Amino acid sequence: MNAVLVRGVVVGALSGLLFGFDTAVIAGTTEGIRQAYDLDATSLGITVSSALWGTLAGALFAGVPGDRYGARNSLILIAILYLASAIGCLFAWNWSALIFFRVLAGLAVGASSVLAPVYIAEIAPAERRGMLVGTFQLNIVIGILVAYLSNAFVASLALGALDWHVKFGVTGLPALLLFAMMFTIPASPRWLAAKGRTKEARLVLTALGTADPDGELAGYRRGNELTTTPRLSWTRHRRPILLAFAIAGFNQLSGINAILYYLNDIFAAAGFDSVSADRQSIAIGACNLFFTALALTVIDRFGRRTLLLIGSVGVTLALGGVAAIFMTGQHRELLLWLLIAFIAFFAFSQGAVIWVYISEIFPTDVRARGQSLGSSTHWFMDAIIATAFPLVAQHMRGLPFIFFAACMALQFVVVLAFFPETKRRSLEALGSDL
Repeated sequence: MNAVLVRGVVVGALSGLLFGFDTAVIAGTTEGIRQAYDLDATSLGITVSSALWGTLAGALFAGVPGDRYGARNSLILIAILYLASAIGCLFAWNWSALIFFRVLAGLAVGASSVLAPVYIAEIAPAERRGMLVGTFQLNIVIGILVAYLSNAFVASLALGALDWHVKFGVTGLPALLLFAMMFTIPASPRWLAAKGRTKEARLVLTALGTADPDGELAGYRRGNELTTTPRLSWTRHRRPILLAFAIAGFNQLSGINAILYYLNDIFAAAGFDSVSADRQSIAIGACNLFFTALALTVIDRFGRRTLLLIGSVGVTLALGGVAAIFMTGQHRELLLWLLIAFIAFFAFSQGAVIWVYISEIFPTDVRARGQSLGSSTHWFMDAIIATAFPLVAQHMRGLPFIFFAACMALQFVVVLAFFPETKRRSLEALGSDL
């Protein structure tokens, strides 16, 4: 761990902070937007999910430029998109403009969810890769907590109709920081080597503190020689594709983002006022941060698969409890604690594992496109669930949580039966085995 490696990880992970901020900031704006544009449940669902459809597009299309131009170069454009969306939402003059700039934010989030984990995975040493790629997820939850704190602070300013505009506009500050810092980090040595720029790759490996740069380059060559096709292929990459589909799909079938987006609405439905909802959102954000950080200290020791199994059990039980509260109307005082338990088990398992796992299971020459496939699956499921959640919940508040709990029980079985462990193995070895 030297200064260049640390800086590369920090800058790559900073896009995760913007990811988290843009994901969670919507929770504090739904009521203001609803009043400003007189939205019904369907229109509110469209507003919340608009960024997610942009995210899906960003995730789908980020892989090709990532493989062609490199993750680091592509992340510079992503920082510009984050900044443009923040300024646009700050000055949004009507509902259509807001939707447009939220889609723009989604493009940035989707692309960064593909390229930032790829970049960190390709510069990280194998023995610390889980922890270092996991810093992307850690920054996501930091961003979520910062969004909740920022929302509460802006709300305390009593800005009236400007409240939700300012909440969105605050995201421009970390976007500026990300753009400036992108010019302080090197390109991925694996990408440089894959493009035949061996001399540059050797210099980057030396700067990253690699003890044997020539040996590392030889390992890259052996991995590339085992690749029989230059594109993502069902025939060649069937197993990692299925694994990416599974881990990304189950991540959203836990209900995590629907709960984060509508957290204030969930508390309101249980009878809490807006002040209580803001405070309890901060408590949940802090819990998310703590258990994600805890997971990163053990992910390279316990392994990815073990964490997923532990989390499946805890998340299923917590969601079952939330469903019972809404179905019976009793014990609402336990809602906060059950949601905290849900967040704790999710953060310790799926939250910490998803971006690490997808970034590990594809060969170098298609890694960005493989990450794109997994990420776009994640965001497609997210968009569908975020759009449907308020529509389903208004008819039967407990039904979404019953569905999420059942999916998490199924996840336990699938992970136990089909998921291989990837800890402490080189990317080249994993790429050839899977």
